[in-house]
Amino acid sequence: MRSNKFQLAWVWLALGIAASSGCTSVRQYFHNGCKVGPNYCRPATPVADNWIEANDKRVQTDHNDLHNWWSVFHDPTLDALIQNASQQNLTVRQAGFRVLQARAARGIAVGNMFPQQQDAFGSYTRNAISAATANSQPGGQRFFDQWDTGFNLSWELDFWGRYRRAVEAADADLNASIENYDEVLITFLADVASTYIEIRTIQERIVLTQQNVKLQQETLNVVDARFRGGQVSEFDYDQAASTLAQTQALIPQFQLQLRQAMDRLCVLLAMPPRDLETMIGQAPIPTAPPAVAIGIPADLLRQRPDVRSAERQVAAQSARVGVAESDLYPHIAINGTIGYSAEQFSDLFTSQAFMGQVGPSFQWNILNYGRLLNNIRLQDAHLAELIVAYQQSVLQANSEVEDGVARFLQSQERAKDLAVSVDAANKAYIIGASQYRGGTIDFTRLVLVEQNLVQQQDQYAQAQGEIAQGLVDTYRALGGGWDIRLERLPVVESIPLPSANPNAPQQPPMESMPVPSELGQPTPPAIPPQPLPTNP
Repeated sequence: MRSNKFQLAWVWLALGIAASSGCTSVRQYFHNGCKVGPNYCRPATPVADNWIEANDKRVQTDHNDLHNWWSVFHDPTLDALIQNASQQNLTVRQAGFRVLQARAARGIAVGNMFPQQQDAFGSYTRNAISAATANSQPGGQRFFDQWDTGFNLSWELDFWGRYRRAVEAADADLNASIENYDEVLITFLADVASTYIEIRTIQERIVLTQQNVKLQQETLNVVDARFRGGQVSEFDYDQAASTLAQTQALIPQFQLQLRQAMDRLCVLLAMPPRDLETMIGQAPIPTAPPAVAIGIPADLLRQRPDVRSAERQVAAQSARVGVAESDLYPHIAINGTIGYSAEQFSDLFTSQAFMGQVGPSFQWNILNYGRLLNNIRLQDAHLAELIVAYQQSVLQANSEVEDGVARFLQSQERAKDLAVSVDAANKAYIIGASQYRGGTIDFTRLVLVEQNLVQQQDQYAQAQGEIAQGLVDTYRALGGGWDIRLERLPVVESIPLPSANPNAPQQPPMESMPVPSELGQPTPPAIPPQPLPTNP
């Protein structure tokens, strides 16, 4: 009994020395719930009070509903593409499997809270003892069998919060992986919408160019008739033919751009490149509403998955500082073994063959403090790096929203001016063509009018696409659309997406997607922003 009391007192003495030699004070240790290392609190980060364009009546700072933001274009084809692609995109699936990895890693961390080593063992050996060794016992049995079986256990107690901190880190890593999934989803949705708008814009530019080719062909016919009648020189004919060919040369360029955009959309739809134009047909450029609701800059902290992911990475690293600090203290464990050992198998499970041992132990790396302290400094420096990265992500998010809003608003102004320009250029062409037929102007002036009409119509089509692209950029920057994963959207049959190879294995249905809707939105702890404490 006295021996046990002496051992217990020695252990408490070791604990007192450890508490005085580590980085966490005794008071802080109990305040942290019997865990060493800092308790996490969300770092402060600079956030603008309001948007630069907040005074523009087209920018609304009330609550912004980003759910299914693409529906503001009122384009059924775009809605169908989004719904189908969201269930098939391979990049999104990759992100989903990374969530499963993080979930499994968390399971491993939780498992370490229980006995870390649990082994069942069993063996049989045929032994022979040498009779020629020094101090050998004469007359002993040289040859004998040995049967052993049993179970041993080693449980390192989480006295310093080592394993609880590891679970905290794993929880934060899991939430960060879900946020990364949502970030991939947002980028993917915006890419689908952006590529679709680009396709419609190119189609519009091709239609306008073809119309101008038709007009210029009619002009060439007039010039040819006048040339044959001797009213104009060959110079006018050659100039008309050159202008027509120059305009016709734009069509192959636009068709190449259209093919490249179609191929990108095929990749987003997780299907081999094919002619999507037969499936989505021709349609006008999606029309964006004149105003956009963007809330306030502070909303980005909860809306942007990349910002939330960066904050969760800080939380994970804060817990890892505690894991590193726990190495400064003795590791206290309970070890035990129970089993049976006998020479004859028939005696193996008798009471006489029972054996066992149980008792506490500790291991203390007392001669490795240089390495342990530097590991803590390493984790602290990494924590500081992630805090800065989190603050940078907030600034970047704010900047991207400002850029998207500016593109959306300025494109509207540009399109308004270009609409006036196109109308005037069209009237100038009609008047110029009439005057040329009457012989009151030379052909050079008509050529300039034709070229200006082609240029202004093309720029106007691009400006219309820029308005829609600016709105897409704004919603992308605001972090809109991630909650589509909380729904089970039906595949829209109006736009079939068949496999190019009918014998190829079909992709898994929605139920086999790595991140099901029941995951929900990860919610970081509601802790007021304040500087994150670091170890001395």
